[in-house]
Amino acid sequence: MGSVNAQEPLSVLEDALRGGITCFQLREKGARALVGMEKKAFAESCQRLCAQYGVPFIVNDDVDLAVEINADGVHIGQDDAEARFVRKRIGPGKILGVSVHSIEETEAAISAGANYVGMGPVYPTVTKDDAKPVAGTAMIEEVARLYPDLPIVGIGGITAANAEPVFRAGASGVSVISAIASSANPEMAAKRLEEVSLKWRRERSVLR
Repeated sequence: MGSVNAQEPLSVLEDALRGGITCFQLREKGARALVGMEKKAFAESCQRLCAQYGVPFIVNDDVDLAVEINADGVHIGQDDAEARFVRKRIGPGKILGVSVHSIEETEAAISAGANYVGMGPVYPTVTKDDAKPVAGTAMIEEVARLYPDLPIVGIGGITAANAEPVFRAGASGVSVISAIASSANPEMAAKRLEEVSLKWRRERSVLR
């Protein structure tokens, strides 16, 4: 899974798609975030690119925009709209991701119809001003043990170099921004992350 926020975001996104990202989340937040028609136009450009590569396009938080452009899904945090209302709004056929930080929040997300949960920040991150304290992988491990069929996405400060413990803990995937967008070669950075993911998927299937 990838998120992109850079000076030439569409170019970076296409490089990341060529590199093998399996999902893209549009996260437009912060002081210089696009709004209104500019945000919609940018979202539609990202959506078209993702469609060319057959990769799901998800909008972070902005349910109205996701519905308006018929995005593949929405990702929300605990401070955003309540998950069960978002599920009702987007319908049963769309992807719903929810950021969680505890067993209780995980249970609530599952009850609301979440397709996956995001957990973190695993490591320190500079791309989210309101990031919670670093959580490590202990809670991922606990949730993976209790809900082995629930896809978990590790979030926060993850790179190809430090992703292995996240997968080892039980994550199905990782969400990144800087690891790809700040790389001199976004396509190669995405490929490295994909290689780590594939390695752990193979190892997990052998263990099972």
